[in-house]
Amino acid sequence: MVMDQMPVRQKVVIVGAGPVGSLAALYAASHHDEVEIYDLRTDDVPCSSDLPPAFRKSINFTLSERGLRAMRQSNRPEFVDVVMQTAIPMNGRMIHGKGASGSLRESFHPYDINGNTVYSIERATLNNALRKELLKVPKIKMYFEHRFIRADFHARKAWFKRHGDTSQEVEVDFDFLIGADGVHSAVRYQMMRYTYTDYEQKYIDTRWCELRIPPSADGHSSLSRGQVHLWPSGDFFLVAFPCPDKSFNCTLFGPATYLDSLKVSSPAKLFEFFDTYFPGVCPRMISRKSLETQFYENPHLPLVTVKCNPHHFGSSVVIIGDAAHAILPFYGQGLNAGMEDVRAQRDALALALQAYTAERVYDVHTIHNVAERAYFEIRKGVNTPAYRLRKYVEDTLQLHVPWLGWQTLHSRISFTEQRYSEILRANERQGRILAAVAALAIFLITPAIVTIARFLMHGLSIY
Repeated sequence: MVMDQMPVRQKVVIVGAGPVGSLAALYAASHHDEVEIYDLRTDDVPCSSDLPPAFRKSINFTLSERGLRAMRQSNRPEFVDVVMQTAIPMNGRMIHGKGASGSLRESFHPYDINGNTVYSIERATLNNALRKELLKVPKIKMYFEHRFIRADFHARKAWFKRHGDTSQEVEVDFDFLIGADGVHSAVRYQMMRYTYTDYEQKYIDTRWCELRIPPSADGHSSLSRGQVHLWPSGDFFLVAFPCPDKSFNCTLFGPATYLDSLKVSSPAKLFEFFDTYFPGVCPRMISRKSLETQFYENPHLPLVTVKCNPHHFGSSVVIIGDAAHAILPFYGQGLNAGMEDVRAQRDALALALQAYTAERVYDVHTIHNVAERAYFEIRKGVNTPAYRLRKYVEDTLQLHVPWLGWQTLHSRISFTEQRYSEILRANERQGRILAAVAALAIFLITPAIVTIARFLMHGLSIY
């Protein structure tokens, strides 16, 4: 990281106290004399009800090898242990639906044929663990209820406003500023005034709504706890992540126009919708009353993605996490990619920020595109014969002939630290090989089929 080359008595200012910004503070504190974090939210209740809906999310994070490695390399093993004590391992997807007879069915799709797992962790749990770890470091100071207003990246000064104070601005000097302030990043917006920036923000025609499946009446989980549960139904799908208290945090996704119309319809229409698209959920797992309350009262929020290039300006500022690359949540890589940003900066060492940006932009744009394709896969693809056949073939090759180096896309992304761009190239190469083998098989089999057909036709003509 370029910060590692700075002389002594350096001050790092971080905007955003979410998981990525907090981890960046822990890294910075190991190399620099002063670290200050500024965040819009309150100190005591990060998800307070008086904040905008975007700050009140409780949807679970998916933690995989990239994020884990970044946390471990903060050299704070006790912090990692605290996080992992409540993390729930998930070894695959449990797909729910109805069989041809109308009975409920489920099928298990492992993430990795060798049994590797990702982890479900509640957002508040990770935030609280990071907050406690930050408080242990004397050189880290935290300032909450401070809104970033603007910065002069040449003079290395930033200005903030305290919550409730509409007049006075707080001026802050810095040697290096890190923008980790999320998808609607004010630091990114300010940086775009200093450098030519390719920027793309896109809203997907989808709304999402949080729901909760409580523990069953006897205190047990309503679903198996070692998997993420999916109800794919074309344009709609429901996903459920296990929580330590035996409940499941769920997210409903669907086209904006339909969910908007459903929100102003009758409860009977809502129950009919769930019976049709998510069989077995209501009232078996969520009571009708609870579903009605949650669906109508919880916010229905949009999905937004961001791409930009560069991720830095000069040697004074860099943006990381969602501020640099907000991606769709369907591959569970948003948090992991953001934490990997922190580690990648440190590992850059002698590289200039220009080189860091050039490499990182290519990788995060790759996972951005993969997550968009995963949106279709989860809704429609996981139940198709083509998807199942390719997964079966790739799992078989990975298990029985490991020397080929064959792995599924999910295995490479979740259980290795290979660059996203290299993973995509490897996956595309595997796809071309499978397509060539299939074409060759068809070429060899077709003459035999034609010969048999002619024989049968000839036999029929005789009789």
